[in-house]
Amino acid sequence: MRCAMGSMGRVLVVRLETGDVLHECVERAAKENGISRAAVLALGGADRGSRMVVGPKDGRSEDIEPMLTELAGESEMAAVGTLFPDESGAPSLHMHASAGRGGGSVTGCVRAGVRTWLIQEVIVIEISGVMSRRVKDPRTGFDLLEP
Repeated sequence: MRCAMGSMGRVLVVRLETGDVLHECVERAAKENGISRAAVLALGGADRGSRMVVGPKDGRSEDIEPMLTELAGESEMAAVGTLFPDESGAPSLHMHASAGRGGGSVTGCVRAGVRTWLIQEVIVIEISGVMSRRVKDPRTGFDLLEP
């Protein structure tokens, strides 16, 4: 386990509208407001055609191949994530969401492109006093958090 301690800073309240892509808008809002490290919450509608990463095809394989799924219809969604700078210093969101419609639901990473249906409410809670960042792991190719 690796750990770093920080404190809460500013809070951004963001409203996304139909067609807005969740991770792109959060990263842009953070950059425009000088926030590079944060906890992020999102709540609202995900549009049909939104895509999520729903797991690796084989989690024990040397080459990790992501599985993608597409939402079949407008869905209710709740999500939680973290925002830390990548190796270039750009804010990078890692967020998982659960989206449901009728009796079914899909849970996965929003990075593949979750588009807003009508509205998504996003709260970005800045984390101050840490230098944590995401660093590319050569084995997996993932940008992993280094506290």
